[in-house]
Amino acid sequence: MNLPMLGATDAPLMLENIPALQEEIRELARERGAVILAHNYQLPEIQDIADYVGDSLGLSRQAAAADADTIVFCGVHFMAETASILSPDKTVLIPDADAGCSLADSITAEQLRAWKAEHPGAIVVMYVNTTAAVKAQTDYCVTSANAVEVVAHILREHGDDVEILFGPDMFLGAYVEKTLGRRLHVWDGECHVHAGIRPADITAVRAAHPEADFLIHPECGCTTSVMEYVASGDVSGTGVHMLSTGGMLNFAADQRGKDGTVIVATETGMLHPLRHAAPDVNFIAANEAASCRFMKMITLPKLRDALLHRRHEVKVDPATAERARLPIERMIAIG
Repeated sequence: MNLPMLGATDAPLMLENIPALQEEIRELARERGAVILAHNYQLPEIQDIADYVGDSLGLSRQAAAADADTIVFCGVHFMAETASILSPDKTVLIPDADAGCSLADSITAEQLRAWKAEHPGAIVVMYVNTTAAVKAQTDYCVTSANAVEVVAHILREHGDDVEILFGPDMFLGAYVEKTLGRRLHVWDGECHVHAGIRPADITAVRAAHPEADFLIHPECGCTTSVMEYVASGDVSGTGVHMLSTGGMLNFAADQRGKDGTVIVATETGMLHPLRHAAPDVNFIAANEAASCRFMKMITLPKLRDALLHRRHEVKVDPATAERARLPIERMIAIG
């Protein structure tokens, strides 16, 4: 049996070879004093070998706290950049240098500077899914887990009249606006995977599983519609949970030992840790096609080779890193 490896240039990896390759990687990591961090959207065999699996905020904290000399980041490029910013004296490796992010690519530092010039004095809030150059032009970073909390903090500190530029994810921005009842200037960007989960997908899968709980990531293209349907009474709010990936894992932990069905509207890699957290629950994808090809570019052979040859080091220019560190640290401090 061959295990599918989206985006991989390696020869197909045989399923029976996975344990031996995982053990080889573990031994290399021990020899090189490396810690392996993996995002929730990574391939299952990558998640299973990582020292820590989590969402953007959790990975940022782990990168900052890591005692290891080398951090191998199984995720996309901006995440490895963030680790390098927080740990400039450590070696940060990414197993595939081409593992990018459509959301991070939706705004450049030049575009952000021009946007700021149109709104002098505005506070810039950027999703952590951005390049180091964009973070260097930012006042606060956020993740889906703490975006509402960070913006609420800014409003308390600077007053309700302060202008806020929020980007680059327009769906997360709309979610923050609706949650706080406050208009923001929101950049017109999106994650192509989450944007592809549309209201029609939700309607169909909920009709097929009317008793199921429904977990939805704030980046999804259906988020705003679902919130509006719930508010108007067109869709029952019972069992609807707007959650970051970390929040989804907490939800799953609370369901451990129970049965039932849960619909999950986010990238399909999230199903693996959810099923591990609550094995008796039937977790199903809102859209089976919601798979990020960039996240799936990291494979076990590439991870092994990154460790073996110290391949694909990610290093942020010191001046850029110094400016980018402040908004990340503010994000981590707020929670």
